[in-house]
Amino acid sequence: MFGGYDYDGFPQFGTPMGANRTFIEHYRCYPVSMLPGNERENVNFGGKIILPQSALVKLASLNIAYPMLFSLSNEMHGRHTHAGVLEFIAEEGRVYLPHWMMQTLLLEPGDLIQVKNITLPLGSFVKIQPQSVDFLDITDPKAVLENALRNFSTLTKGDIIMINYNNKLYEILVMEVKPEGKGVSIVETDLEVDFAPPVGYKEPAKPIQAPTSSMAKSLKIDEMVQEAPSKWSAFKGNGSRLNGKSLDTTVNHESKTEESAAPSEAPLNLPFGQLFFGYPVVPLKSKYDTEGQNVNCTQ
Repeated sequence: MFGGYDYDGFPQFGTPMGANRTFIEHYRCYPVSMLPGNERENVNFGGKIILPQSALVKLASLNIAYPMLFSLSNEMHGRHTHAGVLEFIAEEGRVYLPHWMMQTLLLEPGDLIQVKNITLPLGSFVKIQPQSVDFLDITDPKAVLENALRNFSTLTKGDIIMINYNNKLYEILVMEVKPEGKGVSIVETDLEVDFAPPVGYKEPAKPIQAPTSSMAKSLKIDEMVQEAPSKWSAFKGNGSRLNGKSLDTTVNHESKTEESAAPSEAPLNLPFGQLFFGYPVVPLKSKYDTEGQNVNCTQ
């Protein structure tokens, strides 16, 4: 059987079926925001494109591997990246790309882009670098990134992808991919992700440690302490009365200091059951003693 499709996707005759197993087309590219119909924010923050219906017809006739992956090239500027496909609802001759992908390829709306089907190895490792320290404010960046990568089919080394979290945009550089190559497929694969410090991140300053004993000796700190004055007295200020008259506040601080510094008396060794209150105990006279005194006085 002979058959094929021309540039616009219409069937043509004279070409053996199966002679060309590669899908290569050129389209006018536009950002997803210009796609007619309902808004698709997840497309704008993912790694998939929207192709016309004719592309699906041609791809169905080719013996290609699934999932459908494509190489996107801006031949004028020599820029390349990879993408998956989300839908085939674009107008004929057009392809819609996420905004970050158009920036990566240095494309303006209406520029020509080459779309070619490609097979990529399953990725096992990727190293990324957030382009702002604001990414550290995310409580669980690993979970956020895992959820964002569900909108991607491929990752290309050197691309700066864009994700949206809590209505805030974050740019992330793909620094390294494994297996080594231009890009990897991340569809149905266990992907290990390594984070590089964000651009502009600085390590926190280490606390200054106190000088060690050897350093104290070199600075002669011990000598300075010994040379410090040893005498000290409290209440050196002056007082005044409320009526304005002068008040003699001369106090012999040195004598008070000496008195306070005098050693206290030795503790008393009292027998068990006896207490000492700081003054002699005078026994209370009994009633009989009082009467006896009165009798003597009478006599």
